[in-house]
Formats: sequence, C-alpha cells, structure tokens
Amino acid sequence: MDTTIQLDNVNARFTRFEGCEVTEFHAILQVESPLLSYQQQLEALLNAFSRLRREYLQGARPVFKRYFLSDAANQTDLLMNYELETTDCALSVVQQAPLNGTKIALWAYLMTNIETRALPSGLYEARHGEFRHLWLGSASNHAKDSERQTRILLNDYVMQLMNEGCSLADNCIRTWFFVNDVDLNYQGVVKARNEVFITQNLTDKTHFIASTGIGGRGADASILSQMDAYAIDGVKREQIHYLYAATHLNRTSDYGVSFERGTYIDYGDRRHVFISGTASINNKGEIMHRGNIVAQCQRMWENVETLLAEAGCTYSDVMQMVVYLRDPADYQTVRSMYEERFPDKPWLIVNAKVCRPGWLIEQEVMAVKAQSTDFPCL
Repeated sequence: MDTTIQLDNVNARFTRFEGCEVTEFHAILQVESPLLSYQQQLEALLNAFSRLRREYLQGARPVFKRYFLSDAANQTDLLMNYELETTDCALSVVQQAPLNGTKIALWAYLMTNIETRALPSGLYEARHGEFRHLWLGSASNHAKDSERQTRILLNDYVMQLMNEGCSLADNCIRTWFFVNDVDLNYQGVVKARNEVFITQNLTDKTHFIASTGIGGRGADASILSQMDAYAIDGVKREQIHYLYAATHLNRTSDYGVSFERGTYIDYGDRRHVFISGTASINNKGEIMHRGNIVAQCQRMWENVETLLAEAGCTYSDVMQMVVYLRDPADYQTVRSMYEERFPDKPWLIVNAKVCRPGWLIEQEVMAVKAQSTDFPCL
C-alpha cells in the first residue's frame, strides 16, 4: 500500500506490508519549503516523523534511518543533538543534498512486533522469531586514503559479524559505500573491497553482496569512505538468491568490481528484494545513452524492472527508491518522470555522483512480495 500525506511543512510517503506477524514500513519524508532555516527544517522533519509514527504507523519501531543532508559539515552536529536523545536504531548520515532545494530528508525503515537494541559489537539488532536483523550505519575511520579506509571498514565489519556468530559471506545481504569525491576515490574502494572479499571466499565463482557505491560524504572531510550494512543472523543459504538479468546487465566482475546486481531472501510469508545501485548500462558493461538524461532514466528503469522480474516482482512490489543524480540541473526533468510513473511511491532524488562520469543517474530499490514457503516467517 502506497500512501502520501502532508504533515505541516513535510511531504511524507510511505509503504506498508503486512505479513503473518511482522508489518513493515518504508517512509520517505521531505521538507517542502526551502525558505525555512536548517533548524526549522530539521524540527519540522522530526516532528513530522513523530506524528507519522503516532498516527499512521502505530506499533512500528525504526530499525534503520538515513538522513540526507545538503551540508554535512555544518548540519550534522545539530541533527545529532536531537538524535542522541532518542535513537534506538542504526543511524546513517550522509551529505547527498535533496534536490527539491531543501536541506534535509529522511528515509526510515520500521517494523512491528520486533525487539531492538544496540549490541556490544557496534551493530544494531532487530529481533523476531528465528531471525536477528543486524544493521550498521555510518561506519568510518581516518586511515590515509580511500583504499585503506575501506579495507579497515570491511575488516572491522568482519570482526563485528564474527562477534555475533555470523560471517560476511553467509550473512551479509546489503552494503552501501559513500565515497567522498567518487571520481577520485572510488578505485581505492573497489581495490580494497575486491581484496578483502577474496579473503572471505567472496568471488565470481561463489557470490558477492548487493551494494551501492556512490558519491557522498560525512561531516569530516577526511573521511573518504563511509559504510552502511545489513546482515541477517539465522538465515539459511537456501533462502538467499542472486539476481543477474543477463539480457540487460553483465556481471560486475567483468569490469573489475565485486557486487551483486540484486539479492532476494525468501521467508515463510514474504520475499525481500534488494536491488543494488543500477544505472543505464547494457549486458556488455557499456554506458547507454551518453548525455541523455531522459533515455538514461528510462533504460535504468528497464534494468531495475528486469531484475525485479527475475525475483518474481514488479514495480508495484517496490517499497522505496533512492535516486542519485550527478547534475542537479536534471532534477526537474527526472522529478516529472517519477511523478508521472510513481506518483505515490516513496522515492527521493538526491545529488550524488555515480561511480562512472558517463552515468547521469542511478537508482536503488527495496521490494517485498507476499508468498508462502516452508521457511520461517520474518
């Protein structure tokens, strides 16, 4: 169910999926007036989120939140002054300016009938039944360059998972890498990820992990690589499947990177689908429609649609979308396209450079589809 509501100066779009015991929601909140100060926008957003939970998402608890800021260096401290009082979930903060001209937006993932807590390992847990959903937000370090920072991020994450009885290969489902000056620093991220993955038995002969590697930064300009991640404790190997869409996309290892185009997980009552950051590319790894934002957007939609179809889903099953634009001048064109095709779907368009300069736009999505299997329910 897709719903759009107005909460004072905030536009809130959310989706709802009801399973046998757990109901989950994705909500994207955007401030509507760029004339408000940052503090006014922040307070409006936080008040709107509180009201949304109270009036529309009763009983749902956040398991993950990501704030998108226009100027992280000057905005993060005030945000954290509010968040540190109430945060009971994994928290991600990234400079990727909302392209409607405002300073802050929020994506929140919420669930009912779960128990949440911060773990000694540094991960956040959402527990229900046989599964523990483990989230990590805004991990970073101050190593010398993006390659070393990413290697430390991944090695630290491997140890965090080990402390929870998990491994990168068996339990990690999704990662996000936000790369400060992606045109300069992305190759270091790729090199470190490739090398760490080999040590964890993640290769093109086994499998990789669904991921987005995109431009973005935190408050500290010396942080060149920042990571969010999601893993599941209790999931069995036969529940996890990988998406390729070979008619439209090539294997990422063909051009030297190591992530899956998409991953889905089967539960007793639903299928979770995670589509990685996807751009206008063909099955030879070539950029399609250089310089044409409309054609690139359409090809990107087609690629994502093909991945969803491989998981038995359509866009109607999508719970949220995040859209990354290299050039803010393309915003009005892309916004019009999304308003026409996805009028009530929770989507957010932000300013972020894609990992190849020729790609003008990228999209990631999460989807949920009802089903009945012999696996335990979520």
